[in-house]
Amino acid sequence: MSMPNATAPTVTTTYAVTGMSCGHCESAVTKAVGALGAVRAVAVDVAAGRVTVTTAGEPDDAAVAEAVDDAGYELAGRV
Repeated sequence: MSMPNATAPTVTTTYAVTGMSCGHCESAVTKAVGALGAVRAVAVDVAAGRVTVTTAGEPDDAAVAEAVDDAGYELAGRV
């Protein structure tokens, strides 16, 4: 039995996120976004207000936005 995400090409997408200001922010966003199923890696740049997400296939922007919102921040869109 094959897993569809195992062979999907990885896609790296950068999002603007508002409200982050510290290491706790970085940890909260990393944990929330990293818990999404297709996410392979998350890199948070608090100073730039950016989150770079590597996914198996195209990312689900709505799911990423919801995860960021659940962590207490706001996704402002792709950059």
